[in-house]
Amino acid sequence: MAAAKEGFGVGASLKRKEDGRHLRGKAKFVADIQMPGALETAFVRSPHAHARIKAIRVPDDARDRVFTAADFPSLKPIRAVPSIPSFKASNHHPFPTDKVRFVGEAIALCLGETRAAAEDLAERVEVEYEELPAVSEMTAALAPDTVRVHDGWADNAFVERTIQGGDIEAARRAAAVTVTREYRMNRQSGAPLECRSVLAYWDDRTDELVVYCTTQSPHVMRVGFAEMLGLGEHHLRVVAPDVGGGFGVKNRLLAEELMIAAVAERLRAPVRWNEDRREHLLASVHAREHFYRVTAYADARGKLLGIDAEIIVDAGAYSLWPTGPFMETGMAARNLPGPYTFRHYRAKTWTVATNKSPLGPYRGVARPGACFAIERTIDEVARAVGRDPYEVRRDNMVTPDMMPYRTIAEMFFDNGDYPECLKKAAALIDLAGIRARQKRAEPDGRRIGVGFGIYAEQTAHGCAEWVIRATPIIPGYESATARLHADGSLVLLVGIHSHGQGMETTLAQIVHEELGIDPARVAVRYGDSALSPFGMGTFASRSIVMAGGATSNVCKILKEKIKTVGAHLMQCDPAEVSLEGGMVIGPTAQVSLAEIGRTAYLRMDALPPGTEPMIDATATYEPTLSSGVFSYATHAAVVAVDPTTGAVDLLDYAVVEDCGTIVNPMIVDGQIVGGVAQGIGTALFEEIPYDAHGQPQATTFADYLMPGATEIPDVKLGHMMTPAADTAYGMKGMGEGGAISPPAAIANALADAFAPEGAQFNETPFTPKRVRAAIAAAVRKAAAE
Repeated sequence: MAAAKEGFGVGASLKRKEDGRHLRGKAKFVADIQMPGALETAFVRSPHAHARIKAIRVPDDARDRVFTAADFPSLKPIRAVPSIPSFKASNHHPFPTDKVRFVGEAIALCLGETRAAAEDLAERVEVEYEELPAVSEMTAALAPDTVRVHDGWADNAFVERTIQGGDIEAARRAAAVTVTREYRMNRQSGAPLECRSVLAYWDDRTDELVVYCTTQSPHVMRVGFAEMLGLGEHHLRVVAPDVGGGFGVKNRLLAEELMIAAVAERLRAPVRWNEDRREHLLASVHAREHFYRVTAYADARGKLLGIDAEIIVDAGAYSLWPTGPFMETGMAARNLPGPYTFRHYRAKTWTVATNKSPLGPYRGVARPGACFAIERTIDEVARAVGRDPYEVRRDNMVTPDMMPYRTIAEMFFDNGDYPECLKKAAALIDLAGIRARQKRAEPDGRRIGVGFGIYAEQTAHGCAEWVIRATPIIPGYESATARLHADGSLVLLVGIHSHGQGMETTLAQIVHEELGIDPARVAVRYGDSALSPFGMGTFASRSIVMAGGATSNVCKILKEKIKTVGAHLMQCDPAEVSLEGGMVIGPTAQVSLAEIGRTAYLRMDALPPGTEPMIDATATYEPTLSSGVFSYATHAAVVAVDPTTGAVDLLDYAVVEDCGTIVNPMIVDGQIVGGVAQGIGTALFEEIPYDAHGQPQATTFADYLMPGATEIPDVKLGHMMTPAADTAYGMKGMGEGGAISPPAAIANALADAFAPEGAQFNETPFTPKRVRAAIAAAVRKAAAE
């Protein structure tokens, strides 16, 4: 753990305030909310990947309990349209009108007094289909003669774009070594502990539709609900209570949520849906499915001259609101160069539509794939020139004296020491000792390998970065309202959400930093569009910087009024007072915040002349560096591999990270380890394969494997701290980083273990079957040569 400061402010390792209710089973999730008369929901879902809907036959005795597209002719389709002229937008009708485009797509909504009754009714609804050919492979989806997912499209590409800089042909001509590899990161689920859940009802008292849902961004979702339903936002309230994990997959507006809201508005009755795990794996947001073809040009020492890449992202059937799938490929292309200093680059990218569940964000968003591709390529270049990958990686890195540094893909690194980060990670896993061990045969016949994966994570980006990404919504700021109560306690209302990040604790620490109030007397409220100021929500490693900055700003506003009132009560000049330990201290006296609060709310006669009663304010925040600030880390993995079975054991795992000023070291450590666990899942276990007919092959936990406690090693953590110059307190975001590097580090460790054979580990997850196949392919190739 990073060294913690004493006290309660920035840098202290306070225990998380929110954990108490969770540990006692007193948290309140959407499924816990009791609503008398609530009707339960089941959906009729498509069994086909691609089909025309010829007819929907509803039982005569259930016409008031089954809803289809015919019942909602004015319901607008879900449609994300970026500021990219060539982008082809898809219309995703919440109740499909003509076609279904993936297995599990909801067609009709059925109601019952219980979930079982609703499911029984769904079984009785008959849908007549005309099955159509499906496209389930992203590389084949671009073939000119393949089936079109969307009628009228010239091809299956949502968008095709090229990013380039320098002169890639000059790099090719100058190269002493050329290495070309293909990499594939397969489709998976975010699989949060809590699946999606929605409860919607019409509140006659407030004349509004109230939607309780498991979202990371309640204010933004209110905008989406209003647009699709055709309701004014003043008639909509969105509430996200406790949320059992989000990871990005709960930051999109999906069809089922709109269907529930539409039916609740129509019936003026409460309607509930709790997604089960099969539904989640079948039809919720999927993630990660990338293909890379990377050609590296290097000199004889392995110094990169240029990278030429082709990137395909399988976005599934639809572009999801609000930002669609176009951002995934752009982020992959811009992050592919990593922390390396080559000056010639070209990345051709395609975001393709297939007959699969739509792709959405998942912790790391595109960067795990980009990191996987460039880090594997670095190791392959090293082997091509006969050097240790550690040395080649170090020699290609941006160095501290080059900071601030703009990469060839126009990513602006504000500061950092990447070579030192690599050096510290190597020391944590004892690289020299591992190399010595590899020279000795293991008694059990297993092979030992070591691998590194390093990433640079853009965090807390402001307006400028989102404009570059061409998103239709620009989430470049965050907001906070602070209100001092009459007893001297404080409530902080923020537009972000906290679903595991510990924001109730860290934001209270920032309040203490500015006002000296004990965090135990600070209530942090969020998740209700009727309560907090408008905010963009929690995603993109932004909340501590953005909401923390807004909290700092609003507390500074309060501080001035508190000092003014306090000085008046002590009959001195405001310039003579200070705020320390929850007291306003003057030259000869001191006044508590409770006395100041009581004066501001209950005894306005004692306020300074011209001073308004109450002490509250609202502020927003955007970092002065609008392109974002960069956290970074090196992950180091040591593996033992049984060449006969393909079983992989993680013997050691280390992370050295730099996220600027750390607000709560204990929370940061927890975020890193949690991210690593998810990254190990990507690397070794998690996958949703589809067959040639577009049928998903992993829709239960019997087939969809996830790492458990026994698969996660004790992660060694090292910290560096390079404060950002352009954020409050020097903070940087870090919530996603732990999940980015594990596939790269583990793949490189596998390749290192079988370096003599030249085995390639270029497709995740590295299951025993794939490990055996990679070894066998290398042996066959060596024999043929």
